[in-house]
Amino acid sequence: MWRRRQGKSLESEPAMKLVIGSDHAGFQLKESTGDLLRSLGHDVLDVGAFNENPSDYPDFAEAVGRAVLDGKAERGVLICGSGVGASVAANKLLGIRAGMCHDTYSAHQGVEHDDINVLVLGSRVIGVKLAEDLVKAFLGAKFTNEERHVRRLGKIKALEAKFAAGRKS
Repeated sequence: MWRRRQGKSLESEPAMKLVIGSDHAGFQLKESTGDLLRSLGHDVLDVGAFNENPSDYPDFAEAVGRAVLDGKAERGVLICGSGVGASVAANKLLGIRAGMCHDTYSAHQGVEHDDINVLVLGSRVIGVKLAEDLVKAFLGAKFTNEERHVRRLGKIKALEAKFAAGRKS
């Protein structure tokens, strides 16, 4: 469900179309993170969970990933209890580069060097304030397009293509 932005984004951070999702364990952090994103002026597509009833993180990893891959969102934020399971599941989608980050350096460096398009957070590992800082670092970063990073990203895409085709060597 799309929820329109209510504030204005900061000049240094142009408004983006974002997707956010979580399982039951990440629901509360997803809600507060979504509120933050909207207050910064971003359009936020919420793909669930919509309550704290038990749910499965792979379903939300797929929903977040598909929204990014289908162009409905520029980037995504995905939350589960530890961040690990959701990260593993999201990275199964070809073209998704999900990074689990629990420090601000990794949140911006993952975009700048690795072009991550989904930030994964563990709601049982970090609190609301750190999550806010991580999301801001993630959204404020841009891929550098430096030759070494472009070369490495090309190798990642080659790995995806190789294994998508069923080759293992």
